[in-house]
Amino acid sequence: MLTFGRAKVLQSARAIASVGAIFALSIISTALIPGQAQAQETRTSGCIGGWHSSNCVTRWTSGGDPFVRTVPPPLGRNARMRAVDRDHRWVDRCHPAVRPDRYGVGRYHYAMPGCEFGIGEY
Repeated sequence: MLTFGRAKVLQSARAIASVGAIFALSIISTALIPGQAQAQETRTSGCIGGWHSSNCVTRWTSGGDPFVRTVPPPLGRNARMRAVDRDHRWVDRCHPAVRPDRYGVGRYHYAMPGCEFGIGEY
């Protein structure tokens, strides 16, 4: 009879210890978290190289997709007119069209090679 009583005491002590450990871990993890996640800035890093040489790059961006670069609009009336004219010539030459591929995903198709990269004489 003493064994059963001691086993019940040990079992309840383990339950209390596990609840205490969970509580302590939650308090510690809350204290270690610096605050809300900041989604306004993104850091992208990468390294390449070997034993004798290496190159590392870190790029900080202010939100959004780090691989999309925002191009500022042309300044001045003449620059805007040239940009609009260049865009019209590109559309006239390349004829961009969206067609579904075999999986149903819309893909751009162009009439001339190199148009997918925005290169060529327009």
